[in-house]
Amino acid sequence: DYLGDLARQAYARRNAEIARLKTPEAIRARQRWVRDTFWKLVGGMPERTPLNARITGAFERPGYRLEKVVYESQPGFHVSANLYIPAAGKPPFPGVLFQMGHTTNGKAGDLYQRCCQGLVKLGYLVLAFDPMGQGERTYYPGRLPSLSRLGADEEHTAPGRQMLLFGDTSTRLQVWDSIRSLDYLAAHPMADPKRLASTGQSGGGTTTMLLAAVDDRLAAAAAACPISENYACAGFNPPGSTDDAEQNFVASGPEGFDRWDLFYPLAPKPLLVLVSDKDFFGTYSPNYISSGREEFGKLQKVYAALGVSDRLAWHGTPLPHGLAYEMRLQIYNWFQRWLKGSAEPVREEPPTAPEPEAALFVTEKGSVVQSLGSHTPFSINRKRGTGATPAKIEELLRLERSAEPARAAVLGRTSFEKVTVDAIEVPSAPRVWVPAWLFKPKRPDPSKPVLVMLDSGGRASWHEGELFDQLASQGYVVCAPDLRGTGDLTPEFSRGAARHARGHNNEEHWAWASLILGRPMAGQRVADILAVIDALRALPELAGRRIVVAAQGMAATPALFAAALSPSIDALYLAGGLVSFRNLVDTESYSQPFGNFVPRLLNHTDLPEVAAKLAPRRVVLAGAVDGAGKRMAAAEVRTIYAQAANVEVRPDPGWRAGDFSQM
Repeated sequence: DYLGDLARQAYARRNAEIARLKTPEAIRARQRWVRDTFWKLVGGMPERTPLNARITGAFERPGYRLEKVVYESQPGFHVSANLYIPAAGKPPFPGVLFQMGHTTNGKAGDLYQRCCQGLVKLGYLVLAFDPMGQGERTYYPGRLPSLSRLGADEEHTAPGRQMLLFGDTSTRLQVWDSIRSLDYLAAHPMADPKRLASTGQSGGGTTTMLLAAVDDRLAAAAAACPISENYACAGFNPPGSTDDAEQNFVASGPEGFDRWDLFYPLAPKPLLVLVSDKDFFGTYSPNYISSGREEFGKLQKVYAALGVSDRLAWHGTPLPHGLAYEMRLQIYNWFQRWLKGSAEPVREEPPTAPEPEAALFVTEKGSVVQSLGSHTPFSINRKRGTGATPAKIEELLRLERSAEPARAAVLGRTSFEKVTVDAIEVPSAPRVWVPAWLFKPKRPDPSKPVLVMLDSGGRASWHEGELFDQLASQGYVVCAPDLRGTGDLTPEFSRGAARHARGHNNEEHWAWASLILGRPMAGQRVADILAVIDALRALPELAGRRIVVAAQGMAATPALFAAALSPSIDALYLAGGLVSFRNLVDTESYSQPFGNFVPRLLNHTDLPEVAAKLAPRRVVLAGAVDGAGKRMAAAEVRTIYAQAANVEVRPDPGWRAGDFSQM
């Protein structure tokens, strides 16, 4: 519900701006805004550097010649590509940049080869390149260098999460690969730089959208089965249409920016949007078609205002997600009309014969990493240094608190032998209440602190004789809340297709949704902790008592952030928490809850620095883990926290009553 409110606000904000696009001047202003906002959201435009392009091989086939090409979109970041050159006709030829969907074999994908061969035989110069993480650009290899052990989607997302910590995105890498690939195509002596187009299916349809937003050289585009559903849309279905890292625009909700905005800078140039009607429950979210239709109607009004209504078209197929024969024909005819000015329809695809993957290899080993020593997204990100530019943690977390006073409302009361148990709730954010158990000893000991217990699994350990009862029986006041995403605050399943609901009801997608809508999950959880602390401070019977926050696993990081923002937290006990985000960035195969990732954090600070600034307040790190989730030796942890004299390191992540006795 919380995210739904944010999505509705973003939807209304954007609709108000789109409704103003009634004149060419207003449309051009919006186009400039879209381009500027896009670059701001994805991390900024990289610098153009030498492509260092070279041809590594070639072969002839009936109707075309294929050249094997490699170039560098960034220094040392190699792109493997195939250039299809028509055997008939006279150059310059219209050029088509063909962008791949998420096939693990990249440019060797069967249907993608068929489309490239069809285009070249129709007289187009076609450049088909491997996206990052696919084909010869696989970065997490499996049994073969060109076969990912993660799959194409996670090849994009695994480094994409890490890049967010520096304010970078895999979106930026993907669109820059497209721009530099278009540089190569546009500069080719056989290409007509005034007749360039982009097309692709699925992920390739999406990267075609990205390119359309930022590159004026495109004369036409055809995007097939892209993730063209707006995120904040009518009937928003939490967590919404979250997808791979490059397709999720972090903090776009507050800007009123969404996926369909990517098409606006292309106007008035010809645009064909091709969709699979089955994608609304078979691939994307239940709003895929309805949102697409609604947004297409808005874009139609823009094309009409520019006097070119015929340059925008929608084509749907009842077939599942894929670049099927009919879709390929639609692409051929669209480019025939707008790049060649031909009214003669293409009724049949020219004969095609997909090649084995190895026949298309540009490199000797089928890997730009193994053959050319190419950088990877992980290695590029790892080279960045942790910054120390001052920043307020609450701004990085985009913290939002409730306007209501943080007061504990007692909903019910019961008791055990030595303990009274209150069921309470505390307002944390607009329309969000944190549920908690408050265990109070029947014989209180004012010398003992209030323990706020943030169990990684929520407040489930409530049973008589268990940890919370044990501690309260010893004289501690124990408050055990659920934080958002855990325990009783675990989100319910969304409406619509079961496949989508099952696959998206997890921390990963709720965290992406929160980032897109501008409220990181880490910030939401910090708000919950702060609300509980304020509510406890307001209880007269606890006046003067120290408050110690004990957090386990996932909850350790938000607990540390909360202590940095609240002097009411007198000490911290963090069990099994992440040692540092720097360590995570240095770990290729990392394992950490995505809800704790804070964009741009490492541009400003890291967990050891946050802990050190809590001095003289005490922080106990018990059994800290590295980026892979493995427990670290106490000596290693002490080295990382060498500048934090207030930090005590313990080897084991103890979570028993005796572990808190000295707090």
